[in-house]
Amino acid sequence: MKVTILGSSGQIGAYLTEYLRKKGHEVIEFDKTHDERHDMTVIPNIKLHGAIHQSDFVFFLAFDVGGSHYLKKYQHTFKFLDNNARMMVNAFEYIQKYNKPFVFASSQMSNMSYSPYGVVKRVGELYTKSLNGLIVKFWNVYGIEKDMEKAHVITDFIVKGFETGNIDMMTDGTEEREFLYAEDCCEALETVMQEYTAFTSSDELHITSGISTSILEIARNIQSLFKEIGKEVDVSPSPSKDEVQKDARNVPDPYIKKWWQSKTSITDGIKKVFTEMKKNYD
Repeated sequence: MKVTILGSSGQIGAYLTEYLRKKGHEVIEFDKTHDERHDMTVIPNIKLHGAIHQSDFVFFLAFDVGGSHYLKKYQHTFKFLDNNARMMVNAFEYIQKYNKPFVFASSQMSNMSYSPYGVVKRVGELYTKSLNGLIVKFWNVYGIEKDMEKAHVITDFIVKGFETGNIDMMTDGTEEREFLYAEDCCEALETVMQEYTAFTSSDELHITSGISTSILEIARNIQSLFKEIGKEVDVSPSPSKDEVQKDARNVPDPYIKKWWQSKTSITDGIKKVFTEMKKNYD
């Protein structure tokens, strides 16, 4: 199958590109880090038009987003909102024009009206429903990241451990999250693509492990990995509470478990990421 991945260099997109190619799919990569002409905020975009036109299936993973540091700093800005609005208008127009089957990557934060990020994801869900596409909701997917300005908590903590010897936290770490290793996420996305006609736009497809872990536990887990390689790293919680999600807790819909379930434990997943990132410091 010829698959276009919008946001193919992103945290999930890079893993999915490699994963689908190994499975024998032809992947059309689309990301502005590959080619400036792939900037989805430019309307109209001839390259985007062509990529969607020639594809059999589209994964809409492109978004201006990052971890808590990034969202706290940028999600209330005009540029953040404008970038994401433009990407959606651009892509959905071509998807509608050529009636392509597609998956829109949303977030479990899409019901959090106080979060601009959650609101724009909700808009993407409404576009998707109008076109009868499928919506997947990611719950804190983690893996290797290239853009550390947008780094999420696990890679952020690992970098801090290597570079400063101190995992200084944004919060007190008591908030809990459900984390999912990127390769498990890829398997879920391929499953949704293969079983596309079994789902509808109204189905709640929550891509998550179903297991909650506190941010402080994540920090302690990473601290122990540093100890195993002989490096002492401190963990420094902040007195602040979670300002991005305001410690809101959603409950994932288990519907997708009829077709897919995660396999990688948080301990094993973090160790894989840690081992790979360690190569940059050896």
